[in-house]
Amino acid sequence: MHRKTLSELSQLLHNKEISSTELTQHFIDRVKKHDGDVNSFITLTEELALQQAKAADAMLAKGTANALTGIPIAQKDIFCTEGVKTTCASKMLDNFISPYNATVIEHFNQAGAVILGKTNMDEFAMGSSNENSYYGPVKNPWNLDCIPGGSSGGSAAAVAARLAPASTGTDTGGSIRQPAALCGITGLKPTYGRVSRYGMIAFASSLDQGGPMTQSAEDAALMLNVMAGHDPKDSTSIKKDVPDYTTTLNDDIKGLTIGLAKEYFQHGLEPSVKKAIEDTIQTYESLGAKFVEISLPHTEYSAPAYYVIAPAECSSNLARYDGVRYGYRCDNPTSLEDLYKRS
Repeated sequence: MHRKTLSELSQLLHNKEISSTELTQHFIDRVKKHDGDVNSFITLTEELALQQAKAADAMLAKGTANALTGIPIAQKDIFCTEGVKTTCASKMLDNFISPYNATVIEHFNQAGAVILGKTNMDEFAMGSSNENSYYGPVKNPWNLDCIPGGSSGGSAAAVAARLAPASTGTDTGGSIRQPAALCGITGLKPTYGRVSRYGMIAFASSLDQGGPMTQSAEDAALMLNVMAGHDPKDSTSIKKDVPDYTTTLNDDIKGLTIGLAKEYFQHGLEPSVKKAIEDTIQTYESLGAKFVEISLPHTEYSAPAYYVIAPAECSSNLARYDGVRYGYRCDNPTSLEDLYKRS
């Protein structure tokens, strides 16, 4: 069952060929058996997952279920989850039990999905290797000597190792896309504002965005159908209806024009990556798509701009985690300096 996609699992559940309780227990058992090598989970929410699976089975029996009802989904440990430890992979939040749900979590709950657990990540989402976690590094399941990428490395590794059918991630400067590439799965950073940031612990507020990490494009569409939507609790949330992203998956791409930015092919491109892109271009052309060269002349400034904006916003957002007003505080500090060092 763990090799099946979300759509395949959904079909099995709706056809009553398997129950959500059985499916959830299967993935719980896989995490317990295999995650010791990968370290993709910080928290396995076994009791909560089985409770939600039981409720999902009732929805399926009544015919009130949707596409993700009863399917266990891993959640990046950056989304506040009511009654569940939410750490952002930091010692500072090691004892934080969230009193409320992030909007993304609420959306999955409303859909009847099952929260399998909270995945490992780079601390406060700042990193691209998932080596920077208070709970230990995450390993790439394809080669345990390699990194999975980050910051959503736990999410990517969990999906790649088939410890979860799908997972949420967040992306500020590549934190969904890069680990998805390194672990051989599908990752999508939606347009900013498409997914609510309420209850998603902030790194760089003008860049952060939640998105799906899955086995396929179809699964990503199913996940985004649930995750997306306007939220009055997020002032940057887009006030637009959510389309069914699965409806265009089988559209003919004949006549589609795709721009290729020449700046992306000038220097520093790994030959194997270049070949993969060229092979993809050939595949699209064989299906009738047309490619044209375009120029994005300010590309060279994108990384420097990011490294001005992201650290500036990060320093403001993380100032609250000082061990004085908020977060973990060491025992019996002898001075303010000692408090800072040991907290």
